[in-house]
Amino acid sequence: MGVESTLTTPLWWEPYAARSAAAAAASGAVVPERADVVIVGGGFTGLWSAYYLLRERPGLAVLVLEAEHLGYGASGRNGGWVSALFPLGGDALARRHGVEATRRLLGELRHTVDEVGNVVAAEGFPGVGYVRGGALCLARGPAQVARARAGLAEDQRWDAGTQWLDAAGARERLAATGVDGATWNPHCARVQPRALIEGLAAAVRRRGGVIVEGMRVVDAAPGRVVLADGRVVRAGHVLRATEAYTASLPRLGRRLAPVYSLIVATEPLSQSSWESVGLARREVFSDYRHVIVYWQRSTDDRLVFGGRGAPYHFGSAIRPDFDGDERVFRLLRNTVRELFPQLGEIRFTHAWGGPLGIPRDWHPSVGYDPGARVGWAGGYVGDGVAATNLAGRTLADLVLGRRTVLTALPWVGHHSPDWEPEPWRWFGVNAGLRLAGLADAEESITGHPARSGSLLARLTGH
Repeated sequence: MGVESTLTTPLWWEPYAARSAAAAAASGAVVPERADVVIVGGGFTGLWSAYYLLRERPGLAVLVLEAEHLGYGASGRNGGWVSALFPLGGDALARRHGVEATRRLLGELRHTVDEVGNVVAAEGFPGVGYVRGGALCLARGPAQVARARAGLAEDQRWDAGTQWLDAAGARERLAATGVDGATWNPHCARVQPRALIEGLAAAVRRRGGVIVEGMRVVDAAPGRVVLADGRVVRAGHVLRATEAYTASLPRLGRRLAPVYSLIVATEPLSQSSWESVGLARREVFSDYRHVIVYWQRSTDDRLVFGGRGAPYHFGSAIRPDFDGDERVFRLLRNTVRELFPQLGEIRFTHAWGGPLGIPRDWHPSVGYDPGARVGWAGGYVGDGVAATNLAGRTLADLVLGRRTVLTALPWVGHHSPDWEPEPWRWFGVNAGLRLAGLADAEESITGHPARSGSLLARLTGH
């Protein structure tokens, strides 16, 4: 058995360790007393918003405040999928918003995958490794094949471009065990997420934006934000881009539930190993199990594999020691070995995790109150690397008072219900996580769709 890493910092952060250390020492830094737009949160939502505001309105005074270092949250820890995925499928969206509104939203998400790549190329962001190889989703066993076929039919109703690959075609792309078929969707790219964060931040600064790291905000209200040291920054507009950390702000404790996702990474694999595995086009991949998993072939040729399964913590608590769960890390490593026995004694070098934000109805949203001049976006349920770009463009239009195609999309102004108070929130979220694992176990034994699948769908709003 290969060497197994314990909890580490995210693989993506390693090239920027000196930058992160400098940011951690920045508390007490000079902060402007006011700005035209103050953005709370230095992840993708905040930085994309700042980028498009400054690109469209040069000279605007834009201030980004980040409590830790840029990309400290999910934006710098995720699996690096720039995908057109939305947590709710087209059919569920259409039941809420109608057919035409759903087509517009899904179409804009597909366009957004290319928009991210266009910005990376135009701005010359180094180290991002944007490759649009699409997303491969394996069907392993009869239950997953049935789910894949149903998902394919739904995607085809919404012109998603998804294709079916038979078992031979799927194994040609990815030589995993037990593959009975797969779907492939072209609207997805791979990136090194922290490199994208750093490139965006540099572009914001080049355009005159001010970014202050190590600066915790304890309240964000109309016209002002309050810093942890008591200072108040006056703002023409306030944008909240805090995702999983939203629950720590006043009045927002039940808006999003922070749920942890964990990742492991192997050592760089040899060319011969990759020839035995596949992913020659740098596809990202997953499968049709109930517990969400996600993989990529990194820019330095590692297998990076993540998944859910870590527990939700009472009271929406977020702590660094929650970033690791050895039970989940072990499951992820064993899954890699089971899928790719040809890799032999594979060595794992990294293991990390972090929280993502889940709204009660699994529906991401963008909002803006023109009277209070306060905006927000989030609740991406782990599908945010591309969606944050669309949210940033949309927030820029809303702040600038524009009525555009983007501001008319159905996720703008959507209000998810609050999560239940504790202890019901703790019971409900963890019951859903447990149910997903039990459904996968049942299907692996019986080969048939789990009887609990319909209950799980009701819990997640699908």
